[in-house]
Amino acid sequence: MTLPADVVSIAQDLIRIDTTNPGDGTGPGERAATEHVATFLSNLGLDPVIRESEPRRTSMTALWEGEDRSRPPLVVHGHLDVVKAFPEEWRHPPFAAEVHDGMIWGRGAVDMKGTDAVYLATVANMIRAGVKPARDIVLGFMADEEAGGLKGARFMVDHQRDDFLGATEAVSEVGGFSTQINGRRAYLLQTAEKGLLWLQLIATGTAGHGSLVHEDNAVTHLAEALARVGKYAWPLDITPTVEALLRGVADLTGDTYEPTPEVVDRLIAALGSAARFVEPTVRNTSNPTQMDGGYKANVIPNTATGVVDTRPLYGQHEEVVAVISELAGPNVKVEPLVSDIALEVPFSGPLVDAMIASLHSEDPGAPVLPYALSGGTDNKHMSRIGITGYGFAPLQLPPDLDFPSLFHGVDERVPVAGLEFGVRVMERFLRTC
Repeated sequence: MTLPADVVSIAQDLIRIDTTNPGDGTGPGERAATEHVATFLSNLGLDPVIRESEPRRTSMTALWEGEDRSRPPLVVHGHLDVVKAFPEEWRHPPFAAEVHDGMIWGRGAVDMKGTDAVYLATVANMIRAGVKPARDIVLGFMADEEAGGLKGARFMVDHQRDDFLGATEAVSEVGGFSTQINGRRAYLLQTAEKGLLWLQLIATGTAGHGSLVHEDNAVTHLAEALARVGKYAWPLDITPTVEALLRGVADLTGDTYEPTPEVVDRLIAALGSAARFVEPTVRNTSNPTQMDGGYKANVIPNTATGVVDTRPLYGQHEEVVAVISELAGPNVKVEPLVSDIALEVPFSGPLVDAMIASLHSEDPGAPVLPYALSGGTDNKHMSRIGITGYGFAPLQLPPDLDFPSLFHGVDERVPVAGLEFGVRVMERFLRTC
């Protein structure tokens, strides 16, 4: 009898490969991790193809043939890069992938090498058991997601579109995880995500000596602009996905849904730790994250620059840029650094039904609700070639775990039992999708 694939050891192997992506091209790249995954899949009899957008910035795809080859393939994809970790801040080394307290600790444990491991273990178990997925699966493991995906998924859909073989649907990260609502375990399935808009604010003024009076100071213009943007109170704006979620929460808590700040805040609070994911999805957001100006203490520069991380709701990209441009003022120009669309897809249809049924196979009767992700995923890029993407990385979590704080956080970790649950759910899902 063939033993099941060890999702823990697969996750540990991936975490131990440093794929830090600072976003400025200085990281080690994803090649070592991509080659590791490609070898794993090759040993299962698949034929992975590695693509390189720049030296060491690699992504890969592999076709896994299904029972019904007449249907369009499903893309199951993850990313292999991670954000930076500062070891001195961690309780356990971020690239050691040690197991403590029933959890794997390490950078990428939840975002998203743990999920990559769930996908790989599922493929291994089914192939070794001689079981095919319901239809063809295109497995994808991408570079650069943590910096917007331009060197990963965006490169793949722009230059290697044929690798996706006419697929029309996809699943990837940050959906299918559990939370507690009114003392009951429920699962959140990601059917929407906010847009990505990193804006550079460029302030101009008159250069001069720091000892003189200067009313036209670029640093002052920038500081005032960033303060106005950072303090701006975006109005409440409930999208269809978020409304469906809040109505579902109201049903579970015995509350009544109304689109008022008081009711919305109360329903969000009922979501437990998942509230931190949902809170930013009821309005547009804009957070100043960087500022730079000048080169010497006694010199007033003629320019100063800042960056604002803006996440617009679906269909509001241009409106958000207009508001920030007005807030920035006449001495500050606003230019996009990275820009990508928001997504909103149906919480219905055969694929969604298969996801819900697979969760119920392990947790019968548990409520499954849609939600919008406040961040972004590579499903944005997949949408450019007609692929409808969902967040489905099933994970059953302890009730007291602050899951949102683990993404990009210190002491990132994932429950071993949660990964094992994910493998069982994904096997059921791929057999029926």
